[in-house]
Amino acid sequence: MEYKDYYKILGLERDADQATVKRAYRKLARKYHPDVSEEEQAEDRFKDVNEAYEVLKDPEKRAAYDQLGSSYHSGQEFRPPPGWDAGFEFHGGGYTEADPGAFSDFFESLFGRAGGFAQGFGGGHQPQFHAHGENTYARIAIALEDSYGGATRQITLKHSEWGEDGRPHTVERKLKVKIPRGVTEGQQIRLAGQGEPGIGSGKRGDLYLEVTFTPHSLYRVEGKTVYLDLPVLPWEAALGAKVEVPTPDGPVNLTIPPNSANGRKLRLKGRGIPAAEPGDMYVVLETVAPPAHSEAEKDAYRQFSQAFEYDPRSGLRS
Repeated sequence: MEYKDYYKILGLERDADQATVKRAYRKLARKYHPDVSEEEQAEDRFKDVNEAYEVLKDPEKRAAYDQLGSSYHSGQEFRPPPGWDAGFEFHGGGYTEADPGAFSDFFESLFGRAGGFAQGFGGGHQPQFHAHGENTYARIAIALEDSYGGATRQITLKHSEWGEDGRPHTVERKLKVKIPRGVTEGQQIRLAGQGEPGIGSGKRGDLYLEVTFTPHSLYRVEGKTVYLDLPVLPWEAALGAKVEVPTPDGPVNLTIPPNSANGRKLRLKGRGIPAAEPGDMYVVLETVAPPAHSEAEKDAYRQFSQAFEYDPRSGLRS
């Protein structure tokens, strides 16, 4: 997937105000409209211009896009950094005046999930005096350990509004959130009455928080299953051993069976994400050969090599 520089597409500096964004869009939309343009690749350029304007005209999408920074370049291979939009609150749908099918994979990777979520629960203000407020959406990053024990955390949410200078300005609010025990990545936490204010006597909308886990130095998570890569010494893998291994719920003693191959997975039943049916944890063995610095260590390896008639490269010979 290629990175799209929306400012470059519209020929703008990153500090352009809203009036400048609109003028640039109108000029380029006329230039590349497929019905009248004689420019090469006019249809593709027209789609790019519409997509860029869809982001830069919206204060929330523009501010979220700006969080990626200016170090990326058009056409560069791109994947959204983990948790890039955590804590950013979106109001309303992800698409406004355009057909979502006309947008690129790049746009979809940044705003598709937020947009789809908000559209699914939102619906906009109704043209009447009393109306229910819109639901809002944000993604939050929590520690894996919070899912194991449950927790109450204060979070800071950011959204953007147009300032008097025509540029988006970030507004923050702080909330206390109860993290339920056993929450999984992608699960939504609903905070009733924390969305958009209603019209007249209409109730406030709700705030939906989608959970992600912050990258962990030890564990990786897939659904309710947790994985740990465990370094073991060659003789531990060959002879078997009992070792203490960490888990998010505290250390446990693990038996390594004799002749365990590198990459073998040992299951700790029920030690994954806690739930009515808890997930499992898998310890993946990684055999690590200690370096030989001293003569005594080198002699030990020489004796080791003489004790075995084993060729790990035998399968490579024709």
